Amino acid sequence: MLKIRIIPTLLWKGVGLVKGVGFDSWRRVGPVLPAIKVYNTRDVDELVLVDITANTSGEPPDIESVTDFADECFVPFTVGGGVRDTVQMQQLLRAGADKVCLNTGAFETPDLISEAARRFGAQCVVVSIDARRNEGGWECFTHSGTRATGRSPAEWAHEAVQRGAGEILITSIDRDGTMQGYDLALVEQVVRAVSVPVVASGGAGNYEHMRQAVQDAGASAVAAASMFHFTEQTPAGAKAALAAAGVAVRTAYTPPAG
Repeated sequence: MLKIRIIPTLLWKGVGLVKGVGFDSWRRVGPVLPAIKVYNTRDVDELVLVDITANTSGEPPDIESVTDFADECFVPFTVGGGVRDTVQMQQLLRAGADKVCLNTGAFETPDLISEAARRFGAQCVVVSIDARRNEGGWECFTHSGTRATGRSPAEWAHEAVQRGAGEILITSIDRDGTMQGYDLALVEQVVRAVSVPVVASGGAGNYEHMRQAVQDAGASAVAAASMFHFTEQTPAGAKAALAAAGVAVRTAYTPPAG
């Protein structure tokens, strides 16, 4: 049985981390490196860092900064934001990223997913999908939630996996930063559309929300930002709560005595 992963999300804008609501109203929450160092000690399974400035400005990934961040990150590290070709992906992987997250670049050039999977392996390719509700269900958005695509999340997720994506990160823009719970119907729809792990994102406010995403919607991992930034809840607490509910979670490594 695959064990559920707990993944803090770090949104990087300019000189530090930010968090907003509905991909808007950004407020600063501190510098990047101290947050990474704290999470190294917090029993997290992975970290996701997304450069939201690069998503909208068209700037390439800041490889130098990612190198500095990766040097201090001792858990699997996924990096995204502004990635539009495999050269940039290779630079990020060489800088220390374990996976690269594609969103806008994958929509603009779907063959990027296939080429990345061929060159680096599907396990390195995470396709991130940001979705808003509409009258017919949900619609995918790019450029940090500012441009509509006309595509449904389930349809796009299925195509992305067919092209070689090894994982899907699905974020509800409507729930983002609200701490009112994941959009379980959205998560479940994407889970049913693909055969790879799905990470639920957008709206986590407590451990019960995480349990729902896993046990009710079928997510393979749960990502959270506001919940860990602004409450006393912790990744270790999330694992304990999920384990108590019967969810298989990864436990912290304990060195042998002596």
